[in-house]
Amino acid sequence: MTADRAPLDPDFLRSHAPSWRRLDVVDETGSTNADLVARAAAGEEIAGAVLLAEAQTAGKGRHGRSWTTPPMAQVALSAGVAVDGVGPDGWGWLPLLTGVAVVDAVRAVAGVDAGLKWPNDVLVAGRKLAGILAEVAAGPVIVVGLGLNVSLRAEEAPVDTATSLAMLGRPGDRNVLAAAVLENLAARVSDWRAAGGASAALRADYRRLSVTLGAPVRVLMPGEAEITGTAVDLDELGRVVVDDGNARTAVAAGDVTHLRPQH
Repeated sequence: MTADRAPLDPDFLRSHAPSWRRLDVVDETGSTNADLVARAAAGEEIAGAVLLAEAQTAGKGRHGRSWTTPPMAQVALSAGVAVDGVGPDGWGWLPLLTGVAVVDAVRAVAGVDAGLKWPNDVLVAGRKLAGILAEVAAGPVIVVGLGLNVSLRAEEAPVDTATSLAMLGRPGDRNVLAAAVLENLAARVSDWRAAGGASAALRADYRRLSVTLGAPVRVLMPGEAEITGTAVDLDELGRVVVDDGNARTAVAAGDVTHLRPQH
């Protein structure tokens, strides 16, 4: 263990992120998302539960892509969110509001000017600082997972497009960062639940932080289909709306293999 990779402190996290009903830290697991989903399938109440891991050996991204980093180099966590009062049409906003919560936290704690790439990445200068994955579990409860790179070094990055707070010259205390992320997330979830989906404030905040909206994009779909145009908006379901010059098409995250800048 090095000075920049001190362990998480469960007592600190519980006292500084009191909005969550249960909070656990494990040394290692395959995937915090998979663990919470399995606990729900076994009949456990996971709404309001948070699981953090010092290391993930089978961390997941969208479409089953793997994401592995060294122990204690990330804030890797998953949280169970009850969908009470929010119909399925509003669920697509949950990973989006999680991105807003992460950006708010890293800006406040580390002073890093991050932005959001639809649907699930937090970027700084075009490089990935954090990724988000949401999965529906029994209940129904939605499990929202995220990995935020903190002390990751360039030679340890799983892809050359990754970055970290340390690589940006803004190393932070993982306990403070994790607590800030969790409390920001709890506040955003409370607003989302009260609004029965995306409130006007959430939509405005997401648009303000987005690096996708207003940009030319190429959306790659399963089966090699693609849409090119300008990302002009998000609809009420959290889908990105792409204008190709002739028509506007709303695209859901689950229908997208990749969304890339159009050059």
